[in-house]
Amino acid sequence: MVLDVIAGVVALVGLLAAIAHGGYLALLGSAAKKRAGGGPVAEFVRSRMPMAGGLVGAGLLGLLFSTGGGFVDVLAIIVGAGTGLAATKQLTAVRERYRT
Repeated sequence: MVLDVIAGVVALVGLLAAIAHGGYLALLGSAAKKRAGGGPVAEFVRSRMPMAGGLVGAGLLGLLFSTGGGFVDVLAIIVGAGTGLAATKQLTAVRERYRT
């Protein structure tokens, strides 16, 4: 019971981090397309979108695993935590690159 709740929360937080990363890239790409000289930024965003999509997919997989029991809950915790850490690292790298 407790492991189910922990797995669900960790997987949900990982999924939210992955969605935040994808959303930030989408906003950055939209702003770059509207601005003159934004081509390099738009190209950078396009190159990062597959990674963001993969992270969202992994987050959904972790959330799906959290509905199982026992061993699958442990997998959900591992996948959810890994997704959250990877998405946070990617988001931080993009924000540092385009801080202004």
